[in-house]
Amino acid sequence: MRIRPMTADDANAVLAIYGEGIATFNATFDTDPGTWKSWDERFLPLCRLIAEEDGEVLGWAALSAASSRYVYRGVAEVSLYIGAAHRKRGVGKKLMEKLVTASEAACFWTLQAHIFQENDASLGLHAAFGFTTVGIRERMGLMAAGPLKGQWRDAVLMERRSDVVGTD
Repeated sequence: MRIRPMTADDANAVLAIYGEGIATFNATFDTDPGTWKSWDERFLPLCRLIAEEDGEVLGWAALSAASSRYVYRGVAEVSLYIGAAHRKRGVGKKLMEKLVTASEAACFWTLQAHIFQENDASLGLHAAFGFTTVGIRERMGLMAAGPLKGQWRDAVLMERRSDVVGTD
């Protein structure tokens, strides 16, 4: 398995994996992966990564801006998705390791994640990389599809502060 930068050629695989995450109803409030154009506009051009093996995309990671305000330029939200057939194989760990390194090289001092309380795998992965729980964002969003349609969901806000960026 190798981790490499994401390119536009990965669009179909990225959207398909995002769709698999959506289908779990425990990864995101989104109900549709959308188009590559909408995905590309949503995520920062820096720190887009692909986990690949034998030419197959196994998962991806990317950052989105936490705020458009200049003062928060070093704060980003993490998105990391693994294809259904490749979960529990260490793909997430390899992606997160490279994402943390890439984010620090790009001068991000804080990474955030909003994770459903029921998503034990994601909570554990983030904790393993130094993310701590800041709090619970109650009634963060209303589920629009799936078995929890019409229900409000809480999200755990986790945060990781860089040991090397923003320390001076």
